[in-house]
Amino acid sequence: MQNFLKINDNDNVVVALNTIPAGTVVSVKVSENGDAEKEIIALEEIPAGHKMALCDIPAGGEVIKYGYRIGNAKEDIKAGAWIHTHNLKTALGDLLEYTYEPAGTVSGQGTAQEESDVKFMGFNRPDGRVGVRNEIWVIPTVGCVNNVAAAIAKQANAFVKGSVEEVIAFPHPYGCSQMGEDQEHTRKILADLINHPNAGGVLVLGLGCENSNIDVLKPYIGDYDENRVKFLVSQECEDEIGESVEIIKGLIDYASGFEREPISVSRLVIGMKCGGSDGLSGITANPLVGRFSDKLIAKGGTTILTEVPEMFGAETILMNRCANEELFHQTVALINDFKNYFKSHNQTIYENPSPGNKKGGISTLEDKSLGCTQKSGSAPVMGVLQYGETVRTPGLNLLSAPGNDLVAATALAAAGAHIVLFTTGRGTPFASPVPTVKISTNSRLAGKKAGWIDFNAGVLVEDKTMEEETEHLFDYVVEVASGRKVCSEEAGFHDMAIFKQGVTL
Repeated sequence: MQNFLKINDNDNVVVALNTIPAGTVVSVKVSENGDAEKEIIALEEIPAGHKMALCDIPAGGEVIKYGYRIGNAKEDIKAGAWIHTHNLKTALGDLLEYTYEPAGTVSGQGTAQEESDVKFMGFNRPDGRVGVRNEIWVIPTVGCVNNVAAAIAKQANAFVKGSVEEVIAFPHPYGCSQMGEDQEHTRKILADLINHPNAGGVLVLGLGCENSNIDVLKPYIGDYDENRVKFLVSQECEDEIGESVEIIKGLIDYASGFEREPISVSRLVIGMKCGGSDGLSGITANPLVGRFSDKLIAKGGTTILTEVPEMFGAETILMNRCANEELFHQTVALINDFKNYFKSHNQTIYENPSPGNKKGGISTLEDKSLGCTQKSGSAPVMGVLQYGETVRTPGLNLLSAPGNDLVAATALAAAGAHIVLFTTGRGTPFASPVPTVKISTNSRLAGKKAGWIDFNAGVLVEDKTMEEETEHLFDYVVEVASGRKVCSEEAGFHDMAIFKQGVTL
């Protein structure tokens, strides 16, 4: 395996795949036909995942990776030098003016259409939707009943039978003492989860005096199957745990009537998210997910890309792939609304990535964003969703949500994702309301954290091709959709988090 990679012919850096010791001679092909080579001596140790300059870059000069600028040199940088936060700064500003310049993929040629004869074994629901799990969910309307919800789920799991897989509680700290849009977001997310087709039955557990009590929440839920969704107000009964368990027994009887059956993969909705990135994120796992996205969309399926702050610096790539000008303007608003959210809290829009990202080799937000957006593949953008809004258009959709792992993954589930693909170079054990597939960017992480990682994309810089691993990942996702549990499910982890933006009373 080679020790470095030049991602794009126009790049003036290479990425170290393994640590490059000081004094190592690196030979890089530089001509257009790839014949000529240039030898550069590493002036210092280049950590794995980090960048090394291929030529002298003057102070203020552009550093190019993925074929795009990822920032400007803070000082003169010599060929062979380590490039990171000490000598590279963001080149981004605040609110920008954008012009719609449609890319070739907008007309659809970016994703060749395929026959959708691939099936997964899922659950057909009476409302016409499909699920990849048949669980019973306990959704608290307010954080005051979180422990009650957990106790109910623990007791009710003793009565699981048939095709019902598990009773799961989803505690959260909200539903009361919130104001305005903040409360609206909580209600929308709770309603989205109550309506999610991965749940064969749902108990909505209220306290009784909260702002988002059951009567207030029902209009957000809309029409519902009374056999599938039940409600209990804790202040109105003597034994809320005992009564809830009896209700769940009935929900289990109802949900156990569903059986897995063949369903076209065109019905799948897959969320895409990354976290704890490293220098290989934009080389292995993220482009692999992008290839997966293109393949699923070609079969009529749907994918959702989120974490808007990590689109900053690469947003024009997505804007120019919008299928029409209306979607372009919606994407501009998606980006600028989030920038204004930062500004309203007196925060820097282009703050550097997290400490873990920096340690892994990500130097600027452009660096992370250009790697992050690799997950979108090459398909046209067909939909733009606000936070709490559910997907309605097949193809690639953009969703407004922050970069926070738990908040963004929950937003993807609430938007209708059956499964979330989560790429990571650092590793994380967290879960979301739906199966969350952890895809490692490197083999070291996959070997060290086998209890966290479900799929290893690190083999792409070893002995596997992108084509091979795209098929491998696609087959794996079909298996997960058909009931194969991911690591976090095996561990019994089920998390959710709501985007908190407003005043708490």
